[in-house]
Amino acid sequence: MLLHELTGFFPLLLWAGGILSIITYILDSSESSNLYMGIVLFIVNILTGLATFSQNATSEAIVDSFKNFIPPQTKVLRNGAYTTIDAAKLVPGDIVELKGGDRVPADIRILFSQEMRVDNSSLTGESNPLLRTVECTNKENALETDNLAFFGTLVKDGIGKGVVIQIGDQTVIGQIANLVSNAGTQESPLRKEIDRFIFIISSLSISVGVLFFVAGMVLGYPLIINIVFAIGIIVAIVPEGLLSTVTAALTMRIAEFRESSDP
Repeated sequence: MLLHELTGFFPLLLWAGGILSIITYILDSSESSNLYMGIVLFIVNILTGLATFSQNATSEAIVDSFKNFIPPQTKVLRNGAYTTIDAAKLVPGDIVELKGGDRVPADIRILFSQEMRVDNSSLTGESNPLLRTVECTNKENALETDNLAFFGTLVKDGIGKGVVIQIGDQTVIGQIANLVSNAGTQESPLRKEIDRFIFIISSLSISVGVLFFVAGMVLGYPLIINIVFAIGIIVAIVPEGLLSTVTAALTMRIAEFRESSDP
C-alpha cells in the first residue's frame, strides 16, 4: 500500500522535519529558507514513497509470473509409448522426453542424454548451458550434480530422458515460490538487516541533532536557529532513498532471474 510506504520510520522522520520547518517559518517568517526546506522535504518524501510503491508493484508482478513456469504439455512414457500430456498431470516415477527448446516440467533425474544442455542461470547463476549426463558428480549438492535437471529450467541443446523425482511445491523452484508466498508472515534476513540499519541510522541522526540543539542553546544561539540546524543535521544523516534503492535493486535481480528462465 502507498500509505505504508509513506509512514515508515524514515518517512516519518522526514515528515516531522518538514512540519518543524514549516512551524519554524511560521514563528519567524523573515527566513523563507525554512519554508522551502519544509516543502522540499514533503516533495522528496512523496516521490520516494511513490517510487518504492511502484517498484514493489513491479516485483510482485514478476513474482506472480513465476506461476507460469510450468510448460503446458510434455512428452511422457505411458503404456509403453511416448505421448503428450498436460505437464500438470505428471507424477513421480514418470519418464519424460526432452529436446532443445523445451522447458523442464519437473525435477528429473537423467536416464539418457545426447549432448543435452540446460540453462541453470535462474537457480545457480551459471550463465553457460550445462551438460546433463547420467553420472552423479556431486552427492553433497543437488544443484551442482550433472544428472539432475530442475523444473522451470530451459533445455538449450540436445535431447534427453529423465525420471520425475519431484513435482509441484516439492521442486526446487516450488520451494522458492513457497518461501516468497510466506514472506508476509515472517521477516526475511534482508528485511531484518534493513530494519536494524534504519534503527541505527535513525538513532544516530536524532542523537546528533539533539546534541547540537542542546549545544546551540548552551552557547546562546536563538531558538529558531537551533531548531533549523538540528532539523538539517537529522535530514542530512537520514538516507531518504534507501528503501526505494533497495527495492529497485531487488526488482532488477528478480527481473534478471525471470528473463534468464524465458525461452
